[in-house]
Parts: sequence; C-alpha cells; structure tokens
Amino acid sequence: MLKLYSYWRSSCSYRVRIGLNLKGLEYEYKAVDLLKGEQFSPEFLKINPIGYVPALVDGDFVVSDSFAILMYLEEKYPQHPLLPSDLKRKAINYQAANLVSSSIQPFQNLTAVKYIEEKVDADEGDVWTKTHMGKGFVALEKLLKDYAGEYATGDEVFLADLFLAPQLYAAINVINLDMTQFPLLLRLHEAYSKLPAFQNAVPEKQPDAPSS
Repeated sequence: MLKLYSYWRSSCSYRVRIGLNLKGLEYEYKAVDLLKGEQFSPEFLKINPIGYVPALVDGDFVVSDSFAILMYLEEKYPQHPLLPSDLKRKAINYQAANLVSSSIQPFQNLTAVKYIEEKVDADEGDVWTKTHMGKGFVALEKLLKDYAGEYATGDEVFLADLFLAPQLYAAINVINLDMTQFPLLLRLHEAYSKLPAFQNAVPEKQPDAPSS
C-alpha cells in the first residue's frame, strides 16, 4: 500500500491527498508533526533529505514534492486523468499549478513566516502573507477567466484545481484574506467544497488534526 507522509495543515500535502482521493487510491497516512520538528528527525530525513512534507512511499520507491508526486501518480494510475488532452488547457493547468507552488505557497510557508516575524516584527508575518497571496490571486483571476467552467480550466477537475483548493482554503480559513475582489476564485472554492474527494482531504478531517 502507498504511504503518504503528511501534516494536516500542509497545503502541499493537502493537494496530494486530493489527487489520491480522485484516483481512488488507498494509502496509509503517516503523520509528521511540523510544529514538533519531526520533519527534521533522522528517520524522516532518510525519506526526504530536505525535510519537507509530503513524501510518498510506493514499495521501495520514494518521491517527494507535491508536483512530482502528482505527476508520478498520473503516470502510474491513469484513472481520472489530472491533465486535459487539449494542449493549451494542459499548459494553463501547469501554469496555474506553478503559480501557486512557486509564487504563493512559499510565502506562507511556516518557516518563511516565522523568519519574517522573528527578524522584522511579529505582525509583519500576516502582512507579508496577505500581500503575496493577494498578488498571486490577482494573477490567477486573470489567468483563468477565459478557461474556467465549473472548475478552473473547464467542467472537469484537473491539476490546477488540486493546487487551487488548498490555497483558497488557507486564504479563507487561516489567513482571513478578503476574497470579495476574487469572484472567480471564490466560486471555485464553493465548487470544490461539494466534491467528496476534496471534502475528505480538508485539514480538519486528517488523522493528525487536533480534536478541538
């Protein structure tokens, strides 16, 4: 059985959980408590030397980084394709996913925000996160306006949706970002909340989520 090393609030782990759910794959959940520093334990560093979640173990093979994991799953398990056949829509999926993973998520990363708060000011972490998230959302709103249907790039769920859903969840439930300026993204968030594969991947439903 597949093993997913995950942390309940990790947006990178969140997107992989959605992918596994969409493809109907069973997996063993291996919790890594980032607040306790378990990602830096010798045991976990053998799995992922950089000390990040998620990491996926498939037999004797290990792959980390959410993008790489999802592409591995896509190649190995063709059910419910994560990429459209249309070349242009496929490119938009890659672009949206990369925009989230490289231009938004790193700026809200626990390590980055903690560094800002320690080196600058305790309140600056929140300002920093909202600024970069808002900038990314402006770009996504423009990028997707000509491609979105029921979901980000049409009427089927694809890779872009897997990256967007955790980011939108964090913006609304953790960061408290004002979403009124992002009507398309807000509509997508509401659409994701109705899908079982997305519902079952939300942070509060994970085994390591606090009980209260």
